[in-house]
Amino acid sequence: MRHPLELWVGLRYTRAKRRNHFISFISLVSMLGIAIGVMALIVVLSVMNGFERELRARILGMASHATISAFEGGLPGWRTVAERAAKNPEIEAIAPYVQGEAMLRMSGALSGTLLRGLLPEEENKVSEVGAHMKEGALTDLKAGEFRIVLGSEIARALGVRAGDKVDLMIPQASITPAGVVPRFRRFTVSGIFEIGMYEFDRGLVLIHLADAQALYRMGEDVTGVRLKLHDLFAAPRVARELANQLEGVYYVSDWTRQHANFFRAVRTEKMVMFIILSLIVAVAAFNIVSTLVMAVQDKQADIAILRTLGSPPRSILWIFMVQGSVIGFIGTVLGVIFGVLLALNVETLVPVLEKLTGNEFLSPDVYYISDLPSELKLVDVIRISLLSLALGLLSTIYPAWRASRLQPAEALRYE
Repeated sequence: MRHPLELWVGLRYTRAKRRNHFISFISLVSMLGIAIGVMALIVVLSVMNGFERELRARILGMASHATISAFEGGLPGWRTVAERAAKNPEIEAIAPYVQGEAMLRMSGALSGTLLRGLLPEEENKVSEVGAHMKEGALTDLKAGEFRIVLGSEIARALGVRAGDKVDLMIPQASITPAGVVPRFRRFTVSGIFEIGMYEFDRGLVLIHLADAQALYRMGEDVTGVRLKLHDLFAAPRVARELANQLEGVYYVSDWTRQHANFFRAVRTEKMVMFIILSLIVAVAAFNIVSTLVMAVQDKQADIAILRTLGSPPRSILWIFMVQGSVIGFIGTVLGVIFGVLLALNVETLVPVLEKLTGNEFLSPDVYYISDLPSELKLVDVIRISLLSLALGLLSTIYPAWRASRLQPAEALRYE
């Protein structure tokens, strides 16, 4: 403010006890509304950030940061490709894989699935499946022993446990004296994993790389190699670099392409929730309009006196803008304080509320994420605070402008 008089009078109007207590009530409601809206925005966005982080971790616990494969068929000379890719300093680990569609059969029950052949020692370097084994261990997969590891949901659908036998069929035919029959092999279930994502727990089975190569008759070829990066957010850039560096025709992809629709949906949902909850702040902020309109009516005599003493209309405008902005500022500060405190402690408060109410909000039988994760981001707090302050400031413009247009003679006519 260039003129401290406007600031001093505006702050005095905010602190002073008004003759009309209803104006004070509307001011308090506006302040609390802004605080609740800001708090709700911070908490909801923090929880959504937490869910996004948790889902990303679970997806990338099974999916690779990047992959290199052939456009068609197997990838010959994959060791050479892996050695060339390993020269990139961004790459932490590399593992080969064989992937294809398959069908499991157990006592008449059938289930389609995605089959992945891998080297257990190398797979543990690029994924976290070994850390999510419910039964058995990933290292139980041995070449030539035809063992298989199932996801928990597909194991439940087939009714199998570790040690049971299952028939695995692939969409390739074998010619026998009896005619053309699907190619299948009996496997022993050596383990069961549970990632917490239905996509993997229901639709993925793992076998040893050598067994998959034998089953698909690929020889020494593989479907591709999986890459783990030091920084997963550098995957698009690293994928482009590898595509330019590798000699030959290869298909290089990264996790942002493989799961683009999912993460785009999460970002869209966050944006929609931000817009919806911003309306709470907007409604509370525009209550300031009602407060200032009534305050202007209540202070008509004061305005007339100030104008008579020589205050220009601009000074009157600033006085009431200060008064309204103070309401928005206090509401924003309170909302930020309580919102940050709640967002930082939501993971501990939810279990307490569950014990007090006797209800389980996120049952593990229904939801794979049974807790309420939260990730507070400074950029979200700043963005919400600026939005709230801007809405509070905008809501003061019209009533302050009306106050600046008030003529002293009209205001004092009935005094």
